[in-house]
Amino acid sequence: MRLIGLDLAWGERNPDGVALLRLSGGSACLEDSRVVRGDEALLEWIHQAAPPGEPALILADGPIVCPNRTGARPVDRETHRHFGRYHAGCHPSNQERCSRPSRLAQTLISRHGFQLGWDLTEATRLLAEVYPHPAMIRFFELNQIVKYKRGPAPAQRREFRRLQSLITSCLARRFPEVILDSLLLTLLKAPRTKAAEDRLDAFFCALIGLHHVRHLGQQTQVLGDRETGFLLVPR
Repeated sequence: MRLIGLDLAWGERNPDGVALLRLSGGSACLEDSRVVRGDEALLEWIHQAAPPGEPALILADGPIVCPNRTGARPVDRETHRHFGRYHAGCHPSNQERCSRPSRLAQTLISRHGFQLGWDLTEATRLLAEVYPHPAMIRFFELNQIVKYKRGPAPAQRREFRRLQSLITSCLARRFPEVILDSLLLTLLKAPRTKAAEDRLDAFFCALIGLHHVRHLGQQTQVLGDRETGFLLVPR
Protein backbone atom coordinates (compact mmCIF):
# COMPACT_ATOMS: atom_id res chain seq x y z
CA MET A 1 0.00 0.00 0.00
CA ARG A 2 1.23 3.46 -0.94
CA LEU A 3 0.01 6.38 1.14
CA ILE A 4 0.29 9.69 -0.69
CA GLY A 5 -0.02 12.94 1.23
CA LEU A 6 -0.78 16.08 -0.79
CA ASP A 7 -0.67 19.62 0.52
CA LEU A 8 -2.55 21.09 -2.43
CA ALA A 9 -2.22 24.71 -3.49
CA TRP A 10 -5.67 26.17 -4.11
CA GLY A 11 -4.53 28.42 -6.95
CA GLU A 12 -2.31 28.05 -9.98
CA ARG A 13 0.84 29.82 -8.79
CA ASN A 14 2.02 28.10 -5.59
CA PRO A 15 3.68 24.67 -5.47
CA ASP A 16 2.22 21.55 -3.85
CA GLY A 17 3.84 19.58 -1.06
CA VAL A 18 3.91 15.83 -1.68
CA ALA A 19 4.90 12.79 0.37
CA LEU A 20 5.01 9.07 -0.36
CA LEU A 21 4.76 6.79 2.67
CA ARG A 22 5.21 3.14 1.68
CA LEU A 23 3.80 0.30 3.80
CA SER A 24 5.64 -3.00 3.62
CA GLY A 25 6.09 -5.89 6.04
CA GLY A 26 4.59 -4.11 9.02
CA SER A 27 6.73 -1.00 8.66
CA ALA A 28 6.24 2.36 6.96
CA CYS A 29 8.98 4.33 5.22
CA LEU A 30 8.94 7.86 3.83
CA GLU A 31 10.22 7.21 0.31
CA ASP A 32 9.78 10.69 -1.14
CA SER A 33 9.15 14.22 0.11
CA ARG A 34 9.32 17.29 -2.12
CA VAL A 35 7.44 20.20 -3.62
CA VAL A 36 6.22 20.19 -7.22
CA ARG A 37 4.79 23.03 -9.25
CA GLY A 38 1.79 22.84 -11.56
CA ASP A 39 -0.82 20.25 -12.50
CA GLU A 40 1.33 18.37 -15.00
CA ALA A 41 4.25 17.93 -12.58
CA LEU A 42 1.93 16.86 -9.76
CA LEU A 43 0.07 14.30 -11.84
CA GLU A 44 3.34 12.89 -13.20
CA TRP A 45 4.70 12.55 -9.66
CA ILE A 46 1.54 10.73 -8.54
CA HIS A 47 1.79 8.45 -11.59
CA GLN A 48 5.33 7.51 -10.56
CA ALA A 49 4.53 7.23 -6.84
CA ALA A 50 1.42 5.11 -7.38
CA PRO A 51 1.67 3.33 -10.75
CA PRO A 52 -1.56 2.11 -12.34
CA GLY A 53 -2.93 -0.99 -10.63
CA GLU A 54 -0.96 -0.52 -7.39
CA PRO A 55 -2.99 -0.15 -4.16
CA ALA A 56 -2.84 3.46 -3.04
CA LEU A 57 -4.63 5.94 -0.82
CA ILE A 58 -4.28 9.66 -1.53
CA LEU A 59 -4.90 12.01 1.38
CA ALA A 60 -5.32 15.54 0.02
CA ASP A 61 -5.39 18.71 2.06
CA GLY A 62 -7.60 20.69 -0.30
CA PRO A 63 -11.30 20.82 -1.27
CA ILE A 64 -11.33 17.95 -3.78
CA VAL A 65 -15.15 17.82 -3.72
CA CYS A 66 -16.48 21.35 -4.03
CA PRO A 67 -19.66 21.69 -6.12
CA ASN A 68 -20.82 25.01 -4.64
CA ARG A 69 -19.97 28.09 -6.68
CA THR A 70 -19.92 30.49 -3.71
CA GLY A 71 -20.11 30.40 0.07
CA ALA A 72 -18.90 27.43 2.10
CA ARG A 73 -19.45 23.71 1.86
CA PRO A 74 -21.57 21.95 4.52
CA VAL A 75 -18.45 20.09 5.70
CA ASP A 76 -16.60 23.39 6.18
CA ARG A 77 -19.35 24.56 8.53
CA GLU A 78 -19.37 21.18 10.26
CA THR A 79 -15.68 21.45 11.13
CA HIS A 80 -16.43 24.70 12.94
CA ARG A 81 -19.08 22.98 15.03
CA HIS A 82 -16.64 20.25 16.03
CA PHE A 83 -13.34 22.13 16.12
CA GLY A 84 -14.08 25.86 16.14
CA ARG A 85 -13.18 26.18 19.82
CA TYR A 86 -9.71 24.88 18.93
CA HIS A 87 -9.40 27.38 16.04
CA ALA A 88 -9.32 24.34 13.74
CA GLY A 89 -12.33 24.96 11.49
CA CYS A 90 -11.87 24.88 7.71
CA HIS A 91 -11.66 27.96 5.54
CA PRO A 92 -14.79 28.34 3.37
CA SER A 93 -14.31 26.55 0.05
CA ASN A 94 -16.09 27.25 -3.22
CA GLN A 95 -15.47 27.12 -6.96
CA GLU A 96 -14.78 30.85 -7.20
CA ARG A 97 -11.98 30.63 -4.62
CA CYS A 98 -10.46 27.23 -5.25
CA SER A 99 -11.44 25.33 -8.38
CA ARG A 100 -8.03 23.65 -8.83
CA PRO A 101 -8.27 20.84 -6.19
CA SER A 102 -11.59 19.52 -7.51
CA ARG A 103 -10.28 19.74 -11.08
CA LEU A 104 -7.24 17.67 -10.11
CA ALA A 105 -9.46 15.17 -8.31
CA GLN A 106 -11.52 14.64 -11.44
CA THR A 107 -8.35 13.95 -13.42
CA LEU A 108 -7.15 11.42 -10.84
CA ILE A 109 -10.53 9.69 -11.05
CA SER A 110 -10.90 9.70 -14.84
CA ARG A 111 -7.29 9.00 -15.86
CA HIS A 112 -5.49 7.42 -12.91
CA GLY A 113 -8.02 4.92 -11.60
CA PHE A 114 -8.82 6.50 -8.22
CA GLN A 115 -12.23 6.57 -6.57
CA LEU A 116 -13.54 9.11 -4.10
CA GLY A 117 -14.12 7.60 -0.69
CA TRP A 118 -12.75 6.07 2.47
CA ASP A 119 -14.02 2.45 2.53
CA LEU A 120 -10.95 0.28 2.07
CA THR A 121 -13.12 -2.66 1.01
CA GLU A 122 -14.66 -0.72 -1.90
CA ALA A 123 -11.55 -0.08 -3.99
CA THR A 124 -7.77 -0.43 -3.92
CA ARG A 125 -7.14 3.14 -5.14
CA LEU A 126 -8.92 5.75 -3.06
CA LEU A 127 -8.84 9.54 -2.93
CA ALA A 128 -9.94 11.33 0.24
CA GLU A 129 -9.74 14.81 1.72
CA VAL A 130 -8.10 15.57 5.05
CA TYR A 131 -7.39 18.72 7.04
CA PRO A 132 -4.30 18.62 9.27
CA HIS A 133 -5.44 21.01 12.03
CA PRO A 134 -8.27 18.84 13.47
CA ALA A 135 -6.06 15.76 13.20
CA MET A 136 -3.28 17.56 15.09
CA ILE A 137 -5.74 18.49 17.83
CA ARG A 138 -6.56 14.82 18.30
CA PHE A 139 -3.17 13.21 17.70
CA PHE A 140 -1.33 15.72 19.92
CA GLU A 141 -4.18 16.20 22.45
CA LEU A 142 -4.05 20.00 22.12
CA ASN A 143 -6.39 22.72 23.37
CA GLN A 144 -5.59 24.89 20.35
CA ILE A 145 -3.92 24.50 16.97
CA VAL A 146 -0.21 24.98 16.39
CA LYS A 147 -0.08 28.43 14.76
CA TYR A 148 2.82 27.95 12.38
CA LYS A 149 1.19 29.47 9.29
CA ARG A 150 0.41 33.02 10.42
CA GLY A 151 1.99 35.82 12.40
CA PRO A 152 5.46 37.40 12.65
CA ALA A 153 8.34 35.39 11.22
CA PRO A 154 9.98 34.62 14.61
CA ALA A 155 6.67 33.25 15.91
CA GLN A 156 6.20 31.12 12.79
CA ARG A 157 9.69 29.66 13.18
CA ARG A 158 9.05 28.92 16.86
CA GLU A 159 5.70 27.26 16.16
CA PHE A 160 7.15 25.27 13.26
CA ARG A 161 9.86 23.89 15.55
CA ARG A 162 7.11 23.04 18.03
CA LEU A 163 5.18 21.21 15.30
CA GLN A 164 8.26 19.21 14.35
CA SER A 165 8.75 18.24 18.00
CA LEU A 166 5.09 17.24 18.38
CA ILE A 167 5.22 15.08 15.26
CA THR A 168 8.44 13.43 16.44
CA SER A 169 6.84 12.56 19.80
CA CYS A 170 3.66 11.40 18.05
CA LEU A 171 5.63 9.04 15.83
CA ALA A 172 7.25 7.42 18.85
CA ARG A 173 3.97 7.15 20.75
CA ARG A 174 1.39 6.41 18.04
CA PHE A 175 3.29 5.28 14.94
CA PRO A 176 6.23 3.10 16.00
CA GLU A 177 6.14 1.34 12.62
CA VAL A 178 7.34 4.50 10.84
CA ILE A 179 11.08 4.22 10.15
CA LEU A 180 13.03 7.33 11.16
CA ASP A 181 15.41 7.28 8.22
CA SER A 182 17.57 10.16 7.05
CA LEU A 183 14.90 11.68 4.79
CA LEU A 184 12.32 11.85 7.56
CA LEU A 185 14.81 13.01 10.20
CA THR A 186 15.97 15.80 7.91
CA LEU A 187 12.37 16.91 7.40
CA LEU A 188 11.71 16.86 11.14
CA LYS A 189 14.74 19.08 11.78
CA ALA A 190 14.60 21.39 8.75
CA PRO A 191 14.52 25.17 9.30
CA ARG A 192 11.16 26.74 8.64
CA THR A 193 10.70 27.67 4.97
CA LYS A 194 7.54 27.58 2.87
CA ALA A 195 8.83 24.46 1.09
CA ALA A 196 9.62 22.72 4.39
CA GLU A 197 6.16 23.61 5.70
CA ASP A 198 4.46 22.23 2.58
CA ARG A 199 6.50 19.02 2.74
CA LEU A 200 5.79 18.50 6.45
CA ASP A 201 2.07 19.12 5.90
CA ALA A 202 2.07 16.51 3.13
CA PHE A 203 3.82 13.98 5.37
CA PHE A 204 1.26 14.63 8.11
CA CYS A 205 -1.55 14.00 5.62
CA ALA A 206 0.04 10.64 4.87
CA LEU A 207 0.11 9.90 8.63
CA ILE A 208 -3.64 10.44 8.76
CA GLY A 209 -3.86 7.83 6.02
CA LEU A 210 -1.65 5.44 7.98
CA HIS A 211 -3.98 5.76 10.97
CA HIS A 212 -6.97 5.08 8.70
CA VAL A 213 -5.42 2.01 7.08
CA ARG A 214 -4.01 0.56 10.28
CA HIS A 215 -7.45 0.59 11.94
CA LEU A 216 -9.31 -0.39 8.74
CA GLY A 217 -11.25 2.86 8.94
CA GLN A 218 -12.77 2.01 12.33
CA GLN A 219 -10.91 4.82 14.11
CA THR A 220 -11.73 7.49 11.52
CA GLN A 221 -14.53 10.02 11.76
CA VAL A 222 -16.02 10.98 8.40
CA LEU A 223 -17.46 14.48 8.23
CA GLY A 224 -19.67 15.40 5.26
CA ASP A 225 -20.42 13.26 2.22
CA ARG A 226 -19.15 12.43 -1.26
CA GLU A 227 -21.61 14.75 -2.98
CA THR A 228 -20.93 18.04 -1.17
CA GLY A 229 -17.48 17.39 0.34
CA PHE A 230 -16.04 15.21 3.08
CA LEU A 231 -13.10 15.03 5.48
CA LEU A 232 -11.42 12.13 7.27
CA VAL A 233 -10.52 12.96 10.88
CA PRO A 234 -8.80 10.47 13.20
CA ARG A 235 -10.82 9.58 16.28
